[in-house]
Amino acid sequence: MGLKEECGVFGIFDIDEAAVLTTLGLHSLQHRGQEGAGIVSYDGTSFHAVKKEGLVGDNFNSAETLDKLPGRRAVGHVRYSTTGDTKITNVQPLFANLSAGGFACAHNGNLTNTHKLTKQLVQTGSIFQTTSDTEIILQLVARSRKRKTIDKIKDALSHIQGAYSLIIMTNKKLIGIKDPFGIRPLVLGKKNKAYVLASETCALDIIGAKYIRDVENGEMVIITESGLESIKIFPNSPERPCIFERIYFSRPDSIIDGNSVYTYRKNLGEQLAIENNIDADVVVPVPDSGAPAAIGYSQKSGIPFELGIIRNHYVGRTFIEPSQSIRQFGVKLKHSVNKSSIKNKRVILIDDSIVRGTTANKVVKMVFDAGAKEVHFGISSPPILHPDFYGIDTPQYSELIAANHNIEEITKIIGATSVFFLSLEGTYKAMGHETRNPKNPQFTDHCFTGDYPIDVRDILKHGNS
Repeated sequence: MGLKEECGVFGIFDIDEAAVLTTLGLHSLQHRGQEGAGIVSYDGTSFHAVKKEGLVGDNFNSAETLDKLPGRRAVGHVRYSTTGDTKITNVQPLFANLSAGGFACAHNGNLTNTHKLTKQLVQTGSIFQTTSDTEIILQLVARSRKRKTIDKIKDALSHIQGAYSLIIMTNKKLIGIKDPFGIRPLVLGKKNKAYVLASETCALDIIGAKYIRDVENGEMVIITESGLESIKIFPNSPERPCIFERIYFSRPDSIIDGNSVYTYRKNLGEQLAIENNIDADVVVPVPDSGAPAAIGYSQKSGIPFELGIIRNHYVGRTFIEPSQSIRQFGVKLKHSVNKSSIKNKRVILIDDSIVRGTTANKVVKMVFDAGAKEVHFGISSPPILHPDFYGIDTPQYSELIAANHNIEEITKIIGATSVFFLSLEGTYKAMGHETRNPKNPQFTDHCFTGDYPIDVRDILKHGNS
């Protein structure tokens, strides 16, 4: 509750109406970012770009817009800002005319040595047009003295640190890249003879593309008219995908490692029920993210599942609260209580995470105000004790409720009868692993453990911008 989405990327090579298919793919990835969307297409001669602030469906919904994006190749991006300001210049894909030709880049993730690299580049003459860390990649590619584009990209990647899934489009190629640990997701699919790259499998499903495989950690896939080529550019790093993709970020119908994300989240709820035997009358999800775990908790515990909280899906992020007199109703703009399933009941609320605790406090109060006798708050993941610097917009240590308070204090702060979290071991069991390997963890789980696989000292010293 309170985590912010990352970004979503999509690319397709050699198919009619590439921009239309990219629009559909981005629509399926809208949950990963709602601040802006962009598409760059290539018609065999020229590159074309449309970038807009706001939602895909609000901006790429007309023939007039899509006619500005001709060609059989396209790359697209939906954005939530983890670094850089929220403004149109930071909406991706970023595009530049380099010595070798046009270069469009869409990035999901976050670089952790941004300050160091930006300082070096500016001191040697680079001029930045955005405040996005993605522009560093373009600058490094442009300045590389290697001759071939692929070698320029590899040279650029040798200087950066952080989490990234990249889709790059040039005059002749569509390129997909994952960082050495494979923290951010990227999948490969195919529609007829056209290869597709996307953040999640749900973006393949909407256009009728077939999932082939995940792009591997440290891998570069190169798509040309001749077919597909794969290069391992970081061959010796262990894979550590972000655990929050399964807990929170990915869409429930996406497939990760052979299972639907929905299944993983149900498993988390079941494991939470195994670890916490709470005597109650109903299990209620905090919509929408808590629903799969609540179903799992209900089925495992035998306590009935009820939709005790209803979410209003028509409240946008930019809703204006015009005066102090109505700000007290803030959470009610998005959630309302179904009193018939709450009144005089002992309620177990289930959500996937708790960050600051401010929304949790308001939701608990709403449920009590609706007549609940008890409100137990269950979280289907461990306490978030550390910030993320790899593409998730989490607050700093001072704002993380679990980093500054024990369970009893958290319970008092949010006003619940009790608060309980899933254990780290239980989280790994829900993901299909019997235990966490402390020497080589199967996931990037630093928000729970403080085990950062990529150096974050530069970002801790200088900030996330």
